[in-house]
Amino acid sequence: MSAALALEPVRPYRVLVADDQPDVLLALRLLLKAHGCELATAAEPAELLARLRREPFDVVLMDLNYSRDTTSGREGLEALAAVRELAPGLPVVVMTAWGTLEIAVEAMRRGADDFVLKPWDNALLVDRVTQHARRRLQSEAEARRQEADRRDLELARRVQAGLFPGARPASPSLDYAGECLEAGAVGGDFYDFLDLGPDRLGLVLADVAGKGVSAALLMASLQAFVRSRCSTVAGPELGLRLQEVNRLYFAATPPERYATLFVAVWDGAERALWYVNCGHTPPLLRRRSGHFETLAATATVVGLFETWEAPVRHLALEPGDLLVAVSDGVTEAARGDGEEFGLTGLRRVMETAATQPVSAIPSAVVSSTLAHVGSAARDDLTTLVARVR
Repeated sequence: MSAALALEPVRPYRVLVADDQPDVLLALRLLLKAHGCELATAAEPAELLARLRREPFDVVLMDLNYSRDTTSGREGLEALAAVRELAPGLPVVVMTAWGTLEIAVEAMRRGADDFVLKPWDNALLVDRVTQHARRRLQSEAEARRQEADRRDLELARRVQAGLFPGARPASPSLDYAGECLEAGAVGGDFYDFLDLGPDRLGLVLADVAGKGVSAALLMASLQAFVRSRCSTVAGPELGLRLQEVNRLYFAATPPERYATLFVAVWDGAERALWYVNCGHTPPLLRRRSGHFETLAATATVVGLFETWEAPVRHLALEPGDLLVAVSDGVTEAARGDGEEFGLTGLRRVMETAATQPVSAIPSAVVSSTLAHVGSAARDDLTTLVARVR
């Protein structure tokens, strides 16, 4: 069903008519009822306000001249002000005679939505009343839809937050941490830590193409595939396991959807890191000596090709070596003049944070990125950090 059809009114319009002439009320009741409206009437402003306090309406059709003052319209203008205070968003169509057209103009200035002149044209009056009532119902339906979307998005946010690692596997040889700051309620980035056995750990960082709920759903699928295929992996086997991940993700996603992925296996006994970089932003490795190395891509992105290989690289690490992997939301964060944070900005953070606790480095990366941009993040900012003990 299209959005337009979904917002079409599904019940009669509820119209409140206020006029002190019984013949006018009767004529309007017959006219509007014939066009599918439900009518309530009020003979004076006090009754009009009382009905509004008791019942919901879609539109008010009210005269501006009543028995207290039949020509100046002051009584009607006072009633209009009270209606506006009582029901700010309720459409109000005022009625006045040809000879007091300036009163209608004043009523519009004071917040009336429309006016009709007495004696009225039946077709014109029905069109004005039903048009405003229809807009009112559509506005309410849209507000309900937006509230439902907000609740759904909040639920999705809570569910996605639960997908990030909570309790971390113990590793006597490696300090590690991660952080993700989503640009919206949900995002397409994730990081993960896999318990592979005594002093063996899997480090995962991925960025799914796209934004919003669709990216979040694909992110959850990719995370599940990685966990299921890599939960017992040894370093040299990593490429074969990721081929299975690619096959599953390729089969589960549209042709144009893909993800960048960095997966590493740390073996504390061997002080060795095996990794595959699937088109992801190159992580940086800062050696204890201060020398930087870039962990460039070893494979193309995940999910774009059915036939796919993932060559594994091997690194020997020493105590004090610091690895930082980020999503492209960090490196591509640009300030007003177009200059990106880049790997240069990431290096500066790593130089400054070389002696800081690992747990503090992800927040330092995020805060430095936001300071560079000078505004809120436009893409997810995800950081994974590991330092050899």
